[in-house]
Amino acid sequence: MYKLILLTISFLLSTLLLSQEPIKVNQLGFYPDGEKIAIIPGDVSVNFYVISVGTQDVVYTGKPGPPQTWQYSEETVTIADFSDFNIPGTYIVDHPEVGQSYPFEIRDYVHSDLTRGALRAYYYNRASIELEEQYAGQWARPKGHPDDEVQVHASASTDNRPVNTIISAPKGWYDAGDFNKYIVNSGISTYTLLAAYEHFPEYYENLPLNIPETGNHMPDILNEAKWNLDWMLKMQDPYDGGLYHKLTTSNFSGKVMPHQATATRYVVMKSTAAALNFAAVMAVAARVYEPFDPDFAAECLEAAEYAWKWAVDNPGIYYNQSQMNQQYSPNINTGEYGDSNVSDEFDWAAAELYITTQNDDYWHARNFSNIWYFNVPSWQNVRALAFVSLAHHRENLTDAANTEHITSRIIDRAGDLIDEYESSAYRVSMGHVEWEFLWGSNAMALNHSLLLLQAYRLTEEHEYLNAAQSNLDYILGRNATGYSFVTGYGSHTPMDPHHRQSAADNNEDPVPGFVVGGPHATHQQDCGSHAYPSNLPALSYLDDWCSYSTNEVAINWNAPLVYVSGALESIRSGNNPPTSVKNFSEHPGGFALQQNYPNPFNPATTISYTIPVNSHITLRVFDILGREVAVLIDEEKPAGYHKIHFDASHLPSGIYMYRLETLHNQFTRKMTFIK
Repeated sequence: MYKLILLTISFLLSTLLLSQEPIKVNQLGFYPDGEKIAIIPGDVSVNFYVISVGTQDVVYTGKPGPPQTWQYSEETVTIADFSDFNIPGTYIVDHPEVGQSYPFEIRDYVHSDLTRGALRAYYYNRASIELEEQYAGQWARPKGHPDDEVQVHASASTDNRPVNTIISAPKGWYDAGDFNKYIVNSGISTYTLLAAYEHFPEYYENLPLNIPETGNHMPDILNEAKWNLDWMLKMQDPYDGGLYHKLTTSNFSGKVMPHQATATRYVVMKSTAAALNFAAVMAVAARVYEPFDPDFAAECLEAAEYAWKWAVDNPGIYYNQSQMNQQYSPNINTGEYGDSNVSDEFDWAAAELYITTQNDDYWHARNFSNIWYFNVPSWQNVRALAFVSLAHHRENLTDAANTEHITSRIIDRAGDLIDEYESSAYRVSMGHVEWEFLWGSNAMALNHSLLLLQAYRLTEEHEYLNAAQSNLDYILGRNATGYSFVTGYGSHTPMDPHHRQSAADNNEDPVPGFVVGGPHATHQQDCGSHAYPSNLPALSYLDDWCSYSTNEVAINWNAPLVYVSGALESIRSGNNPPTSVKNFSEHPGGFALQQNYPNPFNPATTISYTIPVNSHITLRVFDILGREVAVLIDEEKPAGYHKIHFDASHLPSGIYMYRLETLHNQFTRKMTFIK
């Protein structure tokens, strides 16, 4: 009884100090049969407790591990491992001397909403389309950048397409926080989505997204990827097969919505890197889309081989923006994506063309058997993608392939990551060297997981699966900053990302489902030298629009989030994710309760919901003890999308639950109020 009183006091005190949340944990939750770890700051030895949010019962007692120091945050921490607790529910981790974690769930499909949200982020970043309210909810917006009248820049001029020629290149995704479209970065982004489907088709076939194409004959992950593939095809010069490096304005736009950014758009200079990225992705698309649209698949393969030939004939045309601007006008000052070593792009394109065509010439074009190491995937390091695809198709390759070498390279590289994971104070594979906290470090962690998942698929050894999950836990809150780095997913999330649509619309809450770049080791100047809370690599993060170096979003960062969360869902829970959805209904008119924004909040927040038919609904708020503290709605409401303002200034700080009920449906979510 005495212990329970102490725990209750600890629970109530730390609830009043929720802004600190010293215990770091995945703020979404864990699979019943998966590894479950929290990070407790300090050198602590007394027991930690897992407490049920609904009843405050202590459901698990554990002893923290030995203290370790993480040099990248200069913290001493201990690991609270409660992996052997597997009862579904909503919980917090409590330590009497330290405080508590944010609440989390234990259940199957614990990341299903996240996977949908990360995929739907691509829909929100589409160019050349109006986002209608039935699909986009509160993030609906007018059509931006039709891109049907794009000028050929002087750097891309040819006899067949001289300077200022008007071409049409609509669709595609905005690359990041800006409104430009880049072939090189589209390459790895689109590939990763296609690989997610190719590796886990049953799961993604059962994952509708409520996008305009939902309900056609194609899985929605392929519907979404095709929006970008259609654009990429328009970026190929039909007269020679080369690829324009990017479609862009001369300079970045201001903080405006897409339809308000009307500066002239150009296709700029062809590059070898763009041609090879394109060839690789189109070769993948040819085999993935063949069962759904054979004509489109054939078009992709023809375009891939045309681009490969151009690259072979032009192996050293590198995009160097500074040099280009000395030669041509107008100057182009948007993202460069320059790469002066394209041997990895040649490897990747050759591998994908070999897999799709079964033509040994592509295998022999590159000496795969003499490649012994590759970097973690990134837009400028794509060699690993060749091995990922070759390993997946290892049973269907020709005799030319050395399949044992292919699989051993992945397992050896994953073994390096396991060593880092097991020795890390934060139990992540990232952080072995400081430079891994680079621009987009969160994508680095997720791409570690992508490689680890390949090793698991080859061996079925759970150490790889646990390490892959652990990096996702890092992204979702078990990191030194305490943020869940995905907008809208978790209790403490980025609210001011460097993303023009999020900054320029009339919503307080950002567009959901985007993973931000994350901590960046280099001392930042984008917000002023003293704006960042710390210069330490794992703590150098700022939730502010100005921080493009740590708080921007990008399509190549979201792609491994889609892959990793979907892969874990498929492996841990199966191929039939629930149809409920967090951020908007999965089907037009579906029943859904969104996460409140902002969250945490002070003193007010907005709660949004969707109901399929006219219904009598109630929306009530409960405290952590289950006591009703507010009735926000108790009346008939018309079908559709609604939102309501909740002012909690009369309540104490704490965790609250809000519940939406109709005659046949019920949804409950949690929110955090901090005074």
